[in-house]
Amino acid sequence: MNKVDSRMDFSFPLFKVEYRNENAVEQLAQHLAHRFRLSPYDHELVILCIGTDRSTGDALGPLVGTKLKPQAPQLLHVYGTLEEPVHAINLGEKIQYIQGTHQNATIVAIDACLGQFSNVGNINVADGPLKPGAGVKKDLPSVGTFHITGIVNVGGFMEYFVLQNTRLYIVMRMADIIAAALFKAALLTSSDQNKYGSRM
Repeated sequence: MNKVDSRMDFSFPLFKVEYRNENAVEQLAQHLAHRFRLSPYDHELVILCIGTDRSTGDALGPLVGTKLKPQAPQLLHVYGTLEEPVHAINLGEKIQYIQGTHQNATIVAIDACLGQFSNVGNINVADGPLKPGAGVKKDLPSVGTFHITGIVNVGGFMEYFVLQNTRLYIVMRMADIIAAALFKAALLTSSDQNKYGSRM
């Protein structure tokens, strides 16, 4: 579970879309494709989905990874699924592996987070690395060229209890949208590279 890091590596404004928006997939996909095209890193795309299936609210990342991994093996390198989650215990090891295996790749970190009541259900895309675990007072390494977070419930009090009692429906819907948008954005970017021979 994440609290958004304040560091900025890109000049993109914070992007937000609500999961009940009927155009959420299209809007998120277009924004992600724009980021992929303008990333200063290599065309290789790594999706790091952080979280655990032992907590409903914190399962957003593994759900995204599980939905996304079979769809785009040629377009995206996906880490973190329900079968093989990336969480507090193995995050540092997984980051080291990714950095060694995918040098100079664009890394998209995905995690659940808690926020204000009015923002629950928002999917946010923000510049710079993700700071996993900060919302529940865990000191974990930062990761990501940029990051996607889904606000799954209200924060500020008894965070572990709140995550355990988050509605699975909301988490599943957000995971559907994020996975579909990442796949579509990767297809759009791949089409550009095939057409022009390099990143636009």
